[in-house]
Amino acid sequence: MNIQEYIESGILEEYALGVLNEAERTEVERIAREHPDVSRELQQVINALDAYGEAHAVTPPEGMRERVLTGWQQAIRATAEQEKAIQTADAPVASPLMAASAAPEPAATAAPQETVVRQLPLPETNSGRTRWMIAASVALLLLSALGNYLLYSRLKETEANLQVAQTEQSRYAATQKAALNERDQQLSVLRNEAFRPVELKGTPKAPEALARVYYNSQTKAVYVDVRNLPALPEGKQYQLWALDNGKPVDAGVLATATAAGDSIQQMKDIASAQAFAMTVEDAGGVASPTLSTMTVIGNL
Repeated sequence: MNIQEYIESGILEEYALGVLNEAERTEVERIAREHPDVSRELQQVINALDAYGEAHAVTPPEGMRERVLTGWQQAIRATAEQEKAIQTADAPVASPLMAASAAPEPAATAAPQETVVRQLPLPETNSGRTRWMIAASVALLLLSALGNYLLYSRLKETEANLQVAQTEQSRYAATQKAALNERDQQLSVLRNEAFRPVELKGTPKAPEALARVYYNSQTKAVYVDVRNLPALPEGKQYQLWALDNGKPVDAGVLATATAAGDSIQQMKDIASAQAFAMTVEDAGGVASPTLSTMTVIGNL
């Protein structure tokens, strides 16, 4: 059983609100005994509902008991009077002749029957119990509203988490697609015979440095692939130069990932070149190379 999913299912709130049947309540109590996390969460829910109910308990207004009892007594008296009027209207009326012939002898005359009106028992007048019942009804309503709010909050939280997960998945898919496109482009460069590889070897300043330039004289496209370059200080970048008849032409600066050897980078198009070189320049590049920082160089 996934305890976290069970806790977030809302069944603990339903248990606290008393809406579960006997079998469901027994199952919740069993799981709470077996899993301390469930037991702690259930106790927190019960405590929260109790605190909310106590905080929002409503005391009945003064005079409520007297008004209720007075209303009940008036209703009882009105009912008794109505029953008495009905019995009087339904009694048979005898004619004088019939009364004379059927009249019993005086000694045997029966006593007239009297209508008996029994007063209904009044409701319990314990003001404390009445106040408790009203407060309990209001608290139950508030607890029900709180339970619905908690369930709604859990639902909104789940929807938000799902939306975040979907966004992250889309972003990851887009990143993977871009990476695959870049790899495909790099493979097409490496396998295209129109690109001429130019080995750039380290200068005495950095003898271990090594890079390679792929130059297509037809399309003028230039790609650079770093094998090994020294780490740069803060605020510096490697800049590639094309040497055309001894004149340096800016071919662009290398990205951090390219300088670390993690990818092949397309540089600026070069119309004509007989050699390529790299120097260390300020971030963003410069118009003219700093020859004292030349790191690698190679001829076509």
